[in-house]
Amino acid sequence: MSVVLDSPDLAAQNRHLRTSQENCYDANISASKTSTSKPFYHLTAPHGWMNDPCGLGYDPSTGIYHLFFQWNPWGNDWGNMSWGHAISKDLVSWETFAEPAMTPSAKYDCRGVFTGCMRATDIQGKPGQLTAIYTSVSHLPIHFTLPYTYGCESISLSVSKDGGKTWGRQDCNPVVSGPPEHLSVTGWRDPFLTNWYRGGQKDANNQYPGFYGITAGGIVDQAPAVFVYTVNPEDLRQWQYTGRLVDVGLNFRPSRWSGDFGVNWEVSNLLTLSNDSGDSRDFVVMGVEGCLRPENPDQETRQQARSRRDPRGQMWMSVKAREHTSGDEPLADYAFAGYFDHGCLYAANSFWDPQTSQRIVYGWVTEEDLPDGPRHRQGWSSMVSLPRVVRLMTLHNVKKARSSPLEAITSIETITEPSNSDTFTIHTLGISPDSRLSRLRNAAKHQQLARLPLSASHAVSSEPTLPLTTARWEFRTEISVGQRCKRVGIEIAHNANNDQCTTLAWDTSSETLTIHRPTVINTETNHGHESAPHTLFTSRTAQGEEVEESLHVHAFFDKSVLEVFVNDRTVITTRVYHPSERCFGIRFFAEAAEDESHEALATILQADMWDGLGA
Repeated sequence: MSVVLDSPDLAAQNRHLRTSQENCYDANISASKTSTSKPFYHLTAPHGWMNDPCGLGYDPSTGIYHLFFQWNPWGNDWGNMSWGHAISKDLVSWETFAEPAMTPSAKYDCRGVFTGCMRATDIQGKPGQLTAIYTSVSHLPIHFTLPYTYGCESISLSVSKDGGKTWGRQDCNPVVSGPPEHLSVTGWRDPFLTNWYRGGQKDANNQYPGFYGITAGGIVDQAPAVFVYTVNPEDLRQWQYTGRLVDVGLNFRPSRWSGDFGVNWEVSNLLTLSNDSGDSRDFVVMGVEGCLRPENPDQETRQQARSRRDPRGQMWMSVKAREHTSGDEPLADYAFAGYFDHGCLYAANSFWDPQTSQRIVYGWVTEEDLPDGPRHRQGWSSMVSLPRVVRLMTLHNVKKARSSPLEAITSIETITEPSNSDTFTIHTLGISPDSRLSRLRNAAKHQQLARLPLSASHAVSSEPTLPLTTARWEFRTEISVGQRCKRVGIEIAHNANNDQCTTLAWDTSSETLTIHRPTVINTETNHGHESAPHTLFTSRTAQGEEVEESLHVHAFFDKSVLEVFVNDRTVITTRVYHPSERCFGIRFFAEAAEDESHEALATILQADMWDGLGA
């Protein structure tokens, strides 16, 4: 993560911390215990500020998952960047350590132990130990808008021989002292190791070229960037710069479906993802800085949540590897792209799970919608998202989208099917909650309904269709949306009067998904609405019938955080700061373009509610 403000002198800071640590810990812990908005089943730091998840991985020698995170153990603002540590057997129940695993302590990382990754090997690639590959920071401030100080960010290694309990920096540090010297960069950090098959291309020995390391940043006045290195998997000290991954220029914005790719990238992951048929595509998932704000925002834009947040986004891009490159040419070309999350999730990071053969992603759910006053008083800031599974999503025999021409939707790859020139195969990034989260339902109350027609009269009903007694629940529904329906969705009641609600709705003509949040705390809290483009595709069956897919909504609510997955390809994470310690129910609604109050506009094919989730 980048920062704007510098830190005080490290030695003086450490002396102060040693004298005040106990009181600060007690104050933070006390505040955390009294906070009604602190989540129940999301992972948080013991207290204080947290941001990027990092060092994710599974240790086969112990059967334990590790998740580290950027943490300030001595305050509730950004600073003293250390690695917090949590472990789990199932990615559902977590044990979080009270002390940081690594803190700024060496000359090359005296200003911060920033984000990185982890390998379940030693630095020679042998199993039985853990190696953290991290950004070691020796100078602040760092920000893409400021002149870059070469050497302020480097790559270092730390090894644990006892399953992650203790860590030892290596004498070889830093293994990479900074970005390539011939490049003028805006940033260069967040190392990530990956097996990249470069679009399935084989080398001269008929082998897939394999092991790479990447960092994220940008080139001044040119483009954001992923910097690619070949890495020796049998000696993690050996990094050789290969080139930039892709060049899309500054503030590249293909369309509203793909967003603005800014001027600097952070926490970037390079992944080769496949579908069940064996097709594969290369994806980059990146945090984007320097997004442009609208020049003449209208009232609707000003009320959007992102208009009051830092100008950044969590994006993904599919790239196609070039067969031949020379000089400073990029290694791949842009193919298609989209939002990884349209809300307040950032710094998404991933690992390959050998237990499930899936790519698992976690992100940082920010606290920036809450003003500093109440945020400081609650004693903690932010959390880690629920685990997400990413894959190559493929839809066959697609005829059309609900409203937009297929060629206008830049978040998909459209391939004409050879058997029929007017239907297409569509590829995009699939994002879904990890199925192991179902273990949270063990003590929850389950409610279910099916085949519920929705007419416009439902919009004026005040009775909840599915009542709730807690503020920690999971909801899943499938809705068939008729062609006469203008808007369909759900309302989540936060009080008994049903006048404080979070509303999730899909507008069919504009193909826009929105989440409107209640305004209940103070005018400084960001209550703006979240929005995302979303469509439903119509496919042709083997019998020649054209059938539109249903609207699938899968949501998790945990006191102050809401994560919503729609058709496993559109995701919005947001914060709901409501003082009530419970929700009161969910109500469905449907609206028509004209007065058709007695006609079914949509049908709830099935809905399931689990009330009272808990690890």
